[in-house]
Amino acid sequence: MERTFIAIKPDGVQRSLVGEIIRRFEAKGFQLVGLKLVQVTRELAEKHYAEHRERSFFAGLVEFITSGPVVAMVWEGKGVIAASRKAIGKTNPLDADLGTIRGDFGVDLGRNIIHGSDAPDTAEREIALWFAPHEIADWKPSTTSWLYE
Repeated sequence: MERTFIAIKPDGVQRSLVGEIIRRFEAKGFQLVGLKLVQVTRELAEKHYAEHRERSFFAGLVEFITSGPVVAMVWEGKGVIAASRKAIGKTNPLDADLGTIRGDFGVDLGRNIIHGSDAPDTAEREIALWFAPHEIADWKPSTTSWLYE
């Protein structure tokens, strides 16, 4: 099974969207294997957004992600990375389709509610950055046989 990293950003937490976002991933059939509420440090934020360090918006990304609590999650399932990206929607909420998280709840590019890993190598790096191995549960829900052949 594939794993991905999902983070509900400070705007999503402040707007009380945590339960709705988790509900959508659970309803899709994905398995939550890691979950925590984090006050992100500048060091973690800079590591997370390292690929954007030279871009003009880097400081704003770091400032925003450290401005309030973040719900960090690891989800597992068949095709979870691609499916999560579809469920999240385009980066700019004004371009995101209705029915996606950003399309339904987002208004501004700088306040786009959620982050999701975009590839297997990114997911692996982000999960290792945000979670220690002992913080990820190894369990199988009883519904697995109803989801997969």
